[in-house]
Amino acid sequence: MLKRTTPDHARLDRVVAEARKLSNEREDTYREQALKLYPWICGRCGREFAGARLRELTVHHKDHNHDNNPPDGSNWELLCLYCHDNEHSRVLEEETRIRGSGDISKASTHNPFSGLQALLKKKD
Repeated sequence: MLKRTTPDHARLDRVVAEARKLSNEREDTYREQALKLYPWICGRCGREFAGARLRELTVHHKDHNHDNNPPDGSNWELLCLYCHDNEHSRVLEEETRIRGSGDISKASTHNPFSGLQALLKKKD
């Protein structure tokens, strides 16, 4: 025989109140604000996102300052995970180039095909 339990209304009210609080906090984040301001489309590749795939859409800070979150969203753009990674990789590569010698041609001096012509002539 199953024993019926009565619901703990006080506990249920606490859980609902906590869920509402967390939901309101989440809506206050810049990601939630950006998702309300902009269409759910990657600003680079143009892919559309909805439903479960919406998590693949990220907020990119145009000036790369995560503390700069104006309420009008002027420092944000929505990018998919791939375009966001690409953007940050490009910035890191540019910073490395600037800090380095400034001459990209000096970055690599090894030529794996340097002796190839001589090897091809030996076979003839």
